[in-house]
Amino acid sequence: MRAHLEILSCGPAVTVQDMGRIGYLAQGLTRGGAADTLALFEGAALLGQSPQLACLEMGGMGGQFRATGDTRIALTGAPMIASIDGIPLAWNASHMLPAGADLQIGGTRGGTYGYLHVGGGLNTPEMMGARGTHLGAGLGKALEAGSTLPLGADSATKTGMTLDVQNRFDGGPIRIIPSMQTDQFDAATRARFTTTIFRRDTRANRMGVRMDHDSTPFMAADQLSILSDVIVPGDIQIAGDGAPFVLMCECQTTGGYPRIGTVLPCDMPRVAQAPAGAAITFDLIDVQTARAAEHREAALRNALPTMVKPLLRNPYDIRDLLSYQLISGAISATSDPFSQEDNTCE
Repeated sequence: MRAHLEILSCGPAVTVQDMGRIGYLAQGLTRGGAADTLALFEGAALLGQSPQLACLEMGGMGGQFRATGDTRIALTGAPMIASIDGIPLAWNASHMLPAGADLQIGGTRGGTYGYLHVGGGLNTPEMMGARGTHLGAGLGKALEAGSTLPLGADSATKTGMTLDVQNRFDGGPIRIIPSMQTDQFDAATRARFTTTIFRRDTRANRMGVRMDHDSTPFMAADQLSILSDVIVPGDIQIAGDGAPFVLMCECQTTGGYPRIGTVLPCDMPRVAQAPAGAAITFDLIDVQTARAAEHREAALRNALPTMVKPLLRNPYDIRDLLSYQLISGAISATSDPFSQEDNTCE
């Protein structure tokens, strides 16, 4: 019988997520999936498995979990305080969660979304070709205490690995390319947009992130007469009050607000992970430069499995220290180590 992951308690924004659903935009469904897809590649590298497997996304805080069988886990994304039966765990690393042990994951220490991966992935039922929860479309729901999630078959055994990751948890510069209505903003407005220091507003979720600022509102020509058309995650809409909204993975598929630009897909994890109040700036680049950036990011993701290395841990924090056989061979409690007779091999 396959093992299960039991949810003993959890925060209000814990969901099953994967890479999302591709090909349903014409039917009114955006991709959804993990807000920080890079975290899925990192977890897959740590566990030696496919990044397509489902995991838990934890927004703001985690919870308390227990597995019914020995289970490999990895922790990625926004760093959170984590422990197994009170013993601290390193983030961006893989560990063994023994059957019946309590895994405790607290609040974020930076960033927004943390991820709990399991060996073999979460084997929940597929819905329209994916297991990820899409709250806006009514596919799945946020998890709660008492939920039980089946685990997939895990063919690997290695744990105790770690990965150095790029810092994407405190805002910073975000690269954008021109969008459908960029030209409807005059040159002065476009220049002001790229020199303004924005703050990630508290009004943010998996549908969109509002950018607060101290500048005057941003307005496009004929803003009120723009017809609704197709929009995608990464589009930056200028709302009626002149504030930018970056559309996220669960955004709607059409909209009538003008778009001043579109965030590069490789920079979307930085937008998703920015904590409330984090400073964000937008850098407008051309499409050719954007393509080169995307190619570099894809190469980095593909190289992650080669960048995994053993985790150096404090021996006092290792539950199974004796299994490491740090001393080989056998010694005698009665022999004299300086005696020639006792050291003669027969």
